[in-house]
Amino acid sequence: MPPRYPRRTADSAAHVVSHQRAACGESRMRRSGRGPLEKDSHLRAPRQRPIGTVDTVVLKRLYVFAVMEVGTRTVRILGVTTHPTAAWATQLARNLLSDLGQRASGFRYLLRDRDSRYTQAFDAVFTADDIEILKTAPQAPRMNAHAERFVRTARAECTDQMLIYNEQHLRHVLAEYTQHYDCGRAHRALQLRAPADDPDVIPFPAQRIHRHDIFSGLIHEYHNAA
Repeated sequence: MPPRYPRRTADSAAHVVSHQRAACGESRMRRSGRGPLEKDSHLRAPRQRPIGTVDTVVLKRLYVFAVMEVGTRTVRILGVTTHPTAAWATQLARNLLSDLGQRASGFRYLLRDRDSRYTQAFDAVFTADDIEILKTAPQAPRMNAHAERFVRTARAECTDQMLIYNEQHLRHVLAEYTQHYDCGRAHRALQLRAPADDPDVIPFPAQRIHRHDIFSGLIHEYHNAA
């Protein structure tokens, strides 16, 4: 049986982190020029990093790349592949900015490591939208602590607890897990709200609770009963 918190493999794909400012409930760009990050900027920022590697039952290694918005802890899966290349990473960057649309203007920084997959073409996708590229120090996972925490959580709660058959199966599993992570999992940093919850919601009076099982009972969600 695999350990609950396995060590990261050396060939895990690299970190990518972006920072976002928030004001009055809406993300907006601060164009005050270059300068040091404010002390609390990491609390309001999104980060990106891959989950890393997942091995299938036939010992085929799959690489997963995901995005986390640190301010809300919202996660989205950008891609799964057996052969992560520089061209693949660059295309994921284009897809991300396309999906974000006008929200992309709310990002100030993208923090990434020094992996060779992140080329000038990759950086240019973001700098074209006035997003400054920052790099983590070599072998410094604490510079990307929020994303590292998500990696451990995703592995401990999901991928280490089941057998993955192939790429399609992993995509399905991660899609369901991120739906739970964004909409049904409480986060201490968010005052026990889920990332997708309204921060200004008025609590309902105490009432009956309904349990919803995910992955055949591996994960439980609790909601107010109808």
